[in-house]
Amino acid sequence: MPPLHPIREAELRLQTRRHFLSSVGQFSLGAIALHALKGEAAPTAQDNPLAPKKPHFKAKAKRVIYLHMSGGPPNLDIFDYKPELVKRNAENCPDSFLKGRTFAFTTGVPKLMGTPRTFKQYGKGGLWMSDAVPNFQTVADDITLVKAIHTDQFNHAPAELLLFTGHARQGRPSMGSWATYGLGTENQDLPGFVTMISSGTQPSGGQGCWGSGFIPSVYQGVQCRSKGDPVLFANDPPGMTRDLRRATLDALKDLNQRQQDELGHAETVTRIAQYELAFRMQTSVPEVMDISKEPQSVLEAYGAKPGESSFANNCLLARRLVEKGVRFVHLFDWGWDFHGTGKETGIKEGLTKKMAATDKPTVALINDLKQRGLLDDTLIVWGGEFGRTPFREGRTAKGDVLGRDHYPDCFSIMMAGGGVKGGFQFGETDEMGFAGVKDKVHVHDLQATIMHLLGFDHERLTYRFQGRDYRLTDVHGRVVRDILA
Repeated sequence: MPPLHPIREAELRLQTRRHFLSSVGQFSLGAIALHALKGEAAPTAQDNPLAPKKPHFKAKAKRVIYLHMSGGPPNLDIFDYKPELVKRNAENCPDSFLKGRTFAFTTGVPKLMGTPRTFKQYGKGGLWMSDAVPNFQTVADDITLVKAIHTDQFNHAPAELLLFTGHARQGRPSMGSWATYGLGTENQDLPGFVTMISSGTQPSGGQGCWGSGFIPSVYQGVQCRSKGDPVLFANDPPGMTRDLRRATLDALKDLNQRQQDELGHAETVTRIAQYELAFRMQTSVPEVMDISKEPQSVLEAYGAKPGESSFANNCLLARRLVEKGVRFVHLFDWGWDFHGTGKETGIKEGLTKKMAATDKPTVALINDLKQRGLLDDTLIVWGGEFGRTPFREGRTAKGDVLGRDHYPDCFSIMMAGGGVKGGFQFGETDEMGFAGVKDKVHVHDLQATIMHLLGFDHERLTYRFQGRDYRLTDVHGRVVRDILA
């Protein structure tokens, strides 16, 4: 009997029998036996992990565009109107709301702060919106406002990770990765999951917000850019022709195939798939990312400018990407941390300026998808990782610029298309905006609902790792059926 390959021998020494049987995923002995019982061939390295897959049941949404406002938009100044809070503006915050609580930057007894914005009701459903969002007002009949969302975290990074990975620490697969893992992609020349950032900074949760964690890395988000090279490091170096690149990849594929045949590790299949996708992306991505081909009327509707980096450009690119079959597009826009430490983070001038750059392209995206017949099966989500306090932030309480502290107990999310109701509001907060009092929704519930709209039972979409089955919602989550169309 020939001796074991030294790498294989070392690997086996590090693994228990149980870990070995489970760690190689679709190439495990159990998986091979199951395929044999079904009369199927065992999976091979040539299998495409991004091939389209069917969900658990008929989906209402085929794709998702998630617009994340990184920092926590001030819900009390956009969607959640509180006349009683306005009436009691500048009063000391009641002790009952503060006792036993810890806030990010506020100590002592803060002053209540009613919104300085003007609110009115819009659409057939009478949705409250402020003057900060003049464009949102025009699509009131197309959206659902979920107004009693709550989370467990009041700092940015853990709150974003909890929202997008189901866990407050790094290392879990992101929402987009779960969606792509479950559905694959409709276009084999583009990634199944694309992410883009605007306003110059990545979210506080970092790349973990679109990472694949412990599931195969082929399902992680591919970060694209609206300015410069669409994907970094995808272009061939000087002197490398297309034919030479193809020959190089063929050689790498042969080497990886040999390793797969000998060691049987699922990540090797991912490596082969990623190399092949990167090769195809060299021609497909520049084409889909070129918004200069759009009619001038479309560019103006979004406020997009070819060659620039902006949220408007990214919204238009999101439409182009889902139109081409990308499953999940995640946009991150920085600068929503309205503490009032400067005019740009104040809820008067700062919020007006920030919304001017975002609510127009968001509404253009909704209208554009609707016009093209794509809104019904494309879910759009707009929101942040938590809300803001009903009182002034401690550090800036004596200044002229109004700001609010982080607040996890209640905030608002806007949703449109993809199987949710239009002109609908779900959930209520108390008269001061301190807590949800009706139809509260945890971030795990939001995750379960998004997965449901994509056709998945969130409790069954799992991946086995280190001896147990993991899922996006961890051991929590319920589908919010009241918002479903």
